[in-house]
Amino acid sequence: MTAFLDLPLSPAEWMAIRLSLKVALWATVLSLPLAVAMAWLLARREFWGKQLLNGLVHLPLILPPVVTGYLLLLTFGRRAPLGEWLEQTFGLVLAFRWTGAALAAGIMGFPLMVRAIRLAIEAVDPKLEQAAATLGASRIWVFATVTLPLILPGVIAGALLGFAKAVGEFGATITFVSNIPGETQTLPSAIYAFLQVPGGEAAAWRLVILSILIAMTALLLSEALARRAAKRVSGR
Repeated sequence: MTAFLDLPLSPAEWMAIRLSLKVALWATVLSLPLAVAMAWLLARREFWGKQLLNGLVHLPLILPPVVTGYLLLLTFGRRAPLGEWLEQTFGLVLAFRWTGAALAAGIMGFPLMVRAIRLAIEAVDPKLEQAAATLGASRIWVFATVTLPLILPGVIAGALLGFAKAVGEFGATITFVSNIPGETQTLPSAIYAFLQVPGGEAAAWRLVILSILIAMTALLLSEALARRAAKRVSGR
């Protein structure tokens, strides 16, 4: 194994790494605002169907990833009504493109982001927000000036978890966008591809180790930020 890790990365491996980081970054950036809004809604509002909405948000965590990918293909495929409309209206193609990989990765990481941010919001005393509201501040201003600064470590922790999940996503991605080198072949897809060819174990091992390092770094940073958020709120 040591010999495997000492070998330089091939162009195909670097391509998979760069594409994975690109997909994960866009998946996280585009999902984060919606995750914050959804977390606030679930943490601060009571309404009919709340538990159903909460279940739908977390559904990607328990569904087989292949099912999620297949549903995405039925919804956003080039022959699907929505996919065809996006292509004709905005020139946006998702199926079998890296943009679709970002969508699939964002959906799979979305529940982790919402959960981390929701826990951070629930740890904030609502009386602080109510006090700001009594001074005439709007709901958006209260959130921006009171809630958001307090939950910022939780938001960052959720973003890190979503990013790590996006880097490691495989089932939904390969079902929706296939495994096209240079276009949709991310780290997990590249590992799978290398394991299918003779002599590909060395490259697979290197990418496995790299995936573990990325995931562990994100988890450790997320845990540290979550603890910091808890201390910050408890010490208010």
